[in-house]
Amino acid sequence: MRQKLRKELTPLFFVLPCMVVLILFIYYPLVQNIIYSFFRFSAFSPSKLFIGLENYGNMVRDPVVGIALLNCLRYAVVSVLCQVCFALVLAAILEDQAFKKTAVFFRTIFFIPIVISISVICLLFGFIYNPMDGILNKFLELAHLQSWTRPWLGSAKTAIWATIAVSQWQSTGYVMMLFIVSIQKIPGELYEAAEIDGAGKLRRFLVITLPQVREMFFVTSVITVTGSVLVFNEPYILTKGGGPGTSSVTMAVYMYQAGFLKDMMGYAASLAAVIFAISAALALVQLTAFRSGED
Repeated sequence: MRQKLRKELTPLFFVLPCMVVLILFIYYPLVQNIIYSFFRFSAFSPSKLFIGLENYGNMVRDPVVGIALLNCLRYAVVSVLCQVCFALVLAAILEDQAFKKTAVFFRTIFFIPIVISISVICLLFGFIYNPMDGILNKFLELAHLQSWTRPWLGSAKTAIWATIAVSQWQSTGYVMMLFIVSIQKIPGELYEAAEIDGAGKLRRFLVITLPQVREMFFVTSVITVTGSVLVFNEPYILTKGGGPGTSSVTMAVYMYQAGFLKDMMGYAASLAAVIFAISAALALVQLTAFRSGED
């Protein structure tokens, strides 16, 4: 009996350290943050005032929250189109027999940006977007498109789009590699049979490649959209915290500003709770609607 009990408990001892870390650094702070969202307090104040749902009510009336959610939606739409859809097409092209000899070279080129620090990338694009000496405006001038030149990060109309472009440049290669791995698992007999039947490359992509990688497509879509809700580094570094004004602010940036610049820790906690709720809802969609991971 004792030996059987020991055999059943042994796996738990291997899992226990991981569970302790998760509880201390993930679940406990998460629950504590939700509790804090019902209070008004300062980071340097020893006391907290319970205000119930007032923080969430203020959030509904806060116009900056609407701008931040809209910018996160813009991030999500562009990221799904570029980081997922375009990456899938890119992966399918590189896995074609025509690129058999050069595929490794192009994979490396497209993947390199993901290993570069985001801070370095933002500094690089800061020079590219420079309105006076930036490469982008200089290139437009050489192409006789002076009317297209503008202060990309200094204009409320273009700052968010210029910031979004940085994320696509960095992350598309990573998603492309995930699709390449998924495409390589597709049996070659399917493509051979389709080719014998006279199916062209586009037809083979639509009928064979796309259905076979649907699992990876759903997973990468949810991960990409969730990342769009959590995006912080690019707008914070490139636009100095969501500028000009609040035109490029995101939920994560606004949460940071509310907590550490305005010292509204309770309000920042409520923003963090909303970010978590959106991320959890997206994960739930992945697990239920798409039944991701069953294959």
